Amino acid sequence: MRLRLFLLSLCVWLSIAPAHAQAWQCRAPKYAPRPALELPKPGQARRTPVQGYTLALSWSREQCRARERDPAMRYQCSGDIGEFGFVLHGLWPETNGPNYPQYCRSVGVLSRDMIKRNMCMTPTPQLQQHEWAKHGTCMAKTPEAYFGAARLLFHAIQFPDMVRLSRQSERGTALTAANIAEAFAELNEGLPTYAVKVKTNDKGWLEEVRICLGKNFKPRKCPRFTQGAPNNATIKVWRGSSGESKQKDALLTRKVSNLANPR
Repeated sequence: MRLRLFLLSLCVWLSIAPAHAQAWQCRAPKYAPRPALELPKPGQARRTPVQGYTLALSWSREQCRARERDPAMRYQCSGDIGEFGFVLHGLWPETNGPNYPQYCRSVGVLSRDMIKRNMCMTPTPQLQQHEWAKHGTCMAKTPEAYFGAARLLFHAIQFPDMVRLSRQSERGTALTAANIAEAFAELNEGLPTYAVKVKTNDKGWLEEVRICLGKNFKPRKCPRFTQGAPNNATIKVWRGSSGESKQKDALLTRKVSNLANPR
């Protein structure tokens, strides 16, 4: 019941324009493998009170760098079911501090139907299982409710043209974490820059964009413990290997252009 009331409170924020597609020509596979069961290790379960949420969006091209043949990343990185920009890492309940709730109860393996339903949003079956077991169990009674909330939020986001942003440094101006937060805020009414956190790897390449949400699922200022780069940090965005990236970039630019100028 509580999650249902939370979802109703999303209506104001989710009344914005449709999202920029982030899974181009994605088609869920006819056969989706079931993931392995994931159970908490001793001492991992933590039932701290939920005080907010994080919507974690992974930049797929960075995740897939040199991993096109990795069996664990087959669906996301091989191109077999589609080309991906941002994908959903997860929807995470947070508490007042870094000791967020996790593994609130043991759950079984997700059904193949559930896996298929989420493949164009989170195209890694084992990650879906992990997110449900670790995070979803602390905010929803069923995987349908958890992934339903995540899907509503993910598809409400309009994503900036990362190809254009990635070339900002080539025009003589460094791309910063603040620039990326501003790009998201400009496209999403009601999303302030202080609710957007940019995460990089240790070499400064974009890994994730994290949207900080309150208990009512509306954007809030990211807590101090939220991981992310400083606003003035210089960010690099991986576009893919040279020949491959040109084709993907053209597709991405065309998609954004079509959405900006609907027929």
